[in-house]
Amino acid sequence: MAPPTRRRRPVRTLITLVVLMLLPFIAVFIGTKTSDATWTPKLALDLEGGTQIILTPVTTDGRQPTSEDITQAINVIRQRVDGSGVAEAEISSQGGNNIVVAIPGKASEETIAAVSRSSHMEFRPVLVEDYAITAQPSADPSVDPSAGPSADPSAEPTSAPTAGESAEPSPTQSSDTTADATDDESAPATAEPTEQPTAQPSDAASQEPSPAATAPSEPTSASDKAYWVTDEVQAQFDALDCTDPANLAGGVSGDPDKAFVACGVDSDGNSSMLKYILGPVEIDGSEISSAGSGLETLANGAIGSRWIVNMEFTSKGAKEFSDVTTRLASLTTPQNQFAMVLDGLVISAPSVDKTIPNGKAQISGSFNQTTAASLANRLSFGSLPLNFEVQSEQQISATLGTEQLQKGLLAGVIGLLLVVVYSLIQYRALGLLTVASLIVAATLTFGVIALLSWTQGYRLSLPGVAGLIVAIGITADSFIVYFERIRDELREGRTLGAAVERGWARARRTILASDAVNLIAAIVLYFLAVGGVRGFAFTLGLTTVIDVIVVFLFTHPVMELIAKTRFFNEGHAASGLDPRRLGVPGTRYVGRGKVAMGRREDTEPGEGSLAAEVRTPVASGVGGRGDGLTIAQRKAAERAAQQRLAQDPVADAPTDDATGDAPAEGSER
Repeated sequence: MAPPTRRRRPVRTLITLVVLMLLPFIAVFIGTKTSDATWTPKLALDLEGGTQIILTPVTTDGRQPTSEDITQAINVIRQRVDGSGVAEAEISSQGGNNIVVAIPGKASEETIAAVSRSSHMEFRPVLVEDYAITAQPSADPSVDPSAGPSADPSAEPTSAPTAGESAEPSPTQSSDTTADATDDESAPATAEPTEQPTAQPSDAASQEPSPAATAPSEPTSASDKAYWVTDEVQAQFDALDCTDPANLAGGVSGDPDKAFVACGVDSDGNSSMLKYILGPVEIDGSEISSAGSGLETLANGAIGSRWIVNMEFTSKGAKEFSDVTTRLASLTTPQNQFAMVLDGLVISAPSVDKTIPNGKAQISGSFNQTTAASLANRLSFGSLPLNFEVQSEQQISATLGTEQLQKGLLAGVIGLLLVVVYSLIQYRALGLLTVASLIVAATLTFGVIALLSWTQGYRLSLPGVAGLIVAIGITADSFIVYFERIRDELREGRTLGAAVERGWARARRTILASDAVNLIAAIVLYFLAVGGVRGFAFTLGLTTVIDVIVVFLFTHPVMELIAKTRFFNEGHAASGLDPRRLGVPGTRYVGRGKVAMGRREDTEPGEGSLAAEVRTPVASGVGGRGDGLTIAQRKAAERAAQQRLAQDPVADAPTDDATGDAPAEGSER
């Protein structure tokens, strides 16, 4: 009994593809009715033009901004622009004094206001710290929460994460150690041993009465949680979603004399997955006299292996910092943390375990050279707050323009036509499947790009168009690999149905390997490149994924369906599967369900001989069509020949092998 074969349902697969193709178009349609979505993808600055804003940074103390100040200002502006949903913006310095911001399309008033808004750093105490969306389960209450901090710096990497570290933020967020300035060493204040439990804000809230019930008339300090965390502030904190890019764009830090709700960000401006309720401002960022990074200096004067951030305050700031650290050192997590707020976002929230009297502090944690330098730069920027004066605002034309876009599209059309012509010449009617697959891939790509343009602010640039053109060849290459595998199977004497099944099993491995290489190249290029090259890498990676979807959900199922049609199954001359054009030789049955390759003889055995009745069976490589016999016909012919031989032995007797005559009477054969 033959083993059961897996039942194939190509029609169901095609229905799945249709649903998948309709999803982005349905989403865009809903967006056109309920939002600002459009059916055409938005274009980048090089193709559409946009708004150019020239800003002049001005320091509050009248000093001339340095190149480092300009660089920090560009980083802040880029974070604001990206947070507003504008992609493909160009931000650069001009003459070392001005900052040029070019935004695709017509910039909104909100975007212009966000770009030109001044930036400032503040130091606020942390009142409540929680996860960006929902709080995680609290630590095991059976563990002693009073376990003291470890004085061994080596214990820091294995310490239990505090509420500020449990979400695995960047080193800027997890750097929760403030050092005593008297001996200029890093004192791992909260580098707690592994048995130290995580202090969750929800735990602290459950241990204290409701703020509304016990709110005093006057606060005892900036860390007085019962006074500052009102019902209104708590509601703002609960509603804040720090995974939303709009909440990571930065903004005004709020009233310095009131509590403030803010999101935490890492060194790249991404969410640290933490959010905070902060007390009033206690130290202004302008009180930082200097900030830098480097390897820590040990007590014996040797250089350690940990990267740290050094921060020094002015005389006024040192006095304020000493008073604040004295109070914070006596509190528990997270109220012993001191948040550094830049542009309305918490860039770091280190904890304090002892008084720092002279305004010199070190911040240690899971830093590397890059992240330590990033935090130091932002602290330095906080010591020199800048205001941005708008020098000019004007609409600019596309840097490349419509002509280049038209030429790019024309190149894509020419390439597509050449692929179609080649497919029709090489594969005849089978080439129409290539054309249909390319149309499906183009439709799906257009829908996805239109959806991304609406939801993610993606804009199509000329390098992105180049990536789409390159994808035509990548997609066509997958079809060629598949069709040639089918042809190889036909040349081996298999029927078209069997050739499609075996050819697909061989071709899909090659297709997946080829597309995997293209996808890896696109990913690496996207993360390592800058500017328009990233647009090329993005569209290349997107179309590579779509190629796999189309081949698996369209090309192969349709090939299974057309293989059952008479036109292709019988190997019509125009089908592209003509056995004579493919050079398919005759086949013969050699027993036990096997066929052997070999061309038939030009001459047939003589009339009336057994060999003439039982001819070598010939099975066509396409659909079993041919002028030979099937196995059942061969057996029937054998039985008929044996019956005639029994009835008339002389007429049907075999001839002599050497002479062709009948053997003599009594002779042996």
